[in-house]
Amino acid sequence: MSLLDCFCTSRTQVESLRPEKQSETSTHQNLVDEPTFSLLPPSTRASEVICSTNVSHYELQVEIGRGFDNLTSVHLARHTPTGTLVTVKITNLENCTEERLKALQKAVILSHFFRHPNITTYWTVFTVGSWLWVISPFMAYGSASQLLRTYFPEGMSETLIRNILFGAVRGLNYLHQNGCIHRSIKASHILISGDGLVTLSGLSHLHSLVKHGQKHRAVYDFPQFSTSVQPWLSPELLRQDLHGYNVKSDIYSVGITACELASGQVPFQDMHRTQMLLQKLKGPPYSPLDISIFPQSESRMKISRSGVDSGIGESVHVSSGTRTVNSDRLQTPPSKTFSPAFLSLVQLCLQQDPEKRKGSKPFLMLNFWNCNIKKEKHAGS
Repeated sequence: MSLLDCFCTSRTQVESLRPEKQSETSTHQNLVDEPTFSLLPPSTRASEVICSTNVSHYELQVEIGRGFDNLTSVHLARHTPTGTLVTVKITNLENCTEERLKALQKAVILSHFFRHPNITTYWTVFTVGSWLWVISPFMAYGSASQLLRTYFPEGMSETLIRNILFGAVRGLNYLHQNGCIHRSIKASHILISGDGLVTLSGLSHLHSLVKHGQKHRAVYDFPQFSTSVQPWLSPELLRQDLHGYNVKSDIYSVGITACELASGQVPFQDMHRTQMLLQKLKGPPYSPLDISIFPQSESRMKISRSGVDSGIGESVHVSSGTRTVNSDRLQTPPSKTFSPAFLSLVQLCLQQDPEKRKGSKPFLMLNFWNCNIKKEKHAGS
């Protein structure tokens, strides 16, 4: 871990100061109404300022989450010389196995190698004794998974899903163009800033198709620590057969994430791995409304009392592509509907045969993203 070594002598004191919780209305306004995506990288000036490896320059405010299989604590902190709010991830390296240390090192190195507005940036990385500190921009809305739990337990609107996925797929396309497979696309690895910029995190699972200067067509390596991400993994990755898998396995994960954002639940969450694989391999692609792939919960099966869509804007009622709600179908609130374009996008992602899925670049050309593409063109003109 010599690449990470920059030893300091003390750790800053933790001061509990929970930031005010924003209302659901303001959350929706910032994520949907304001310019959602910036084509410019994060502020150069800010990244030059927040480069201190002096631990006393970071005042921890509150723990806002945990990650890396609960080995990493994530904190909101203030960079005291500038007053800038930042995110600090702290990991005790003594608790990590050799494989996990390599995964952390990979994520740190790649975060400096990649430069794209939709890929999470690490500003500074240093160690304090056996503790690894990673300083990155503060993403005010946290992850898409946190948004689901806090504001949209029954799922997001199609408009909000489109804005979030568009940023994530743009970041994913950048990784694919650089010969990398993410292998951990899910709502908790999609982060949203206060001005609506969406970035993709979770680089510790990433795998490169380039070996010894040559780009391979397929990968046969099964990701380490993959138990928690199995519901999002493609059938060809789970099979571990001689055909291997490629970047299109990430497109399958995008489809599962779309179902997650639409329903508020993680598909296949409670299934045994064997049952999950069989379920993914059989029948036609799934819809965000299929009950068979979601965890069973009595509270989740009830119709919303409010009868109001959790999203902003009017939903388009689906006239085809779905069956009548019955014992095999998730009963959703009456106004919880999705357009044929959205359902078609999910089905394209969840094709069992990876050859029938689109790559990330042509995937971004689908009609479903038209609003986002027009918004970018308008911003650039």
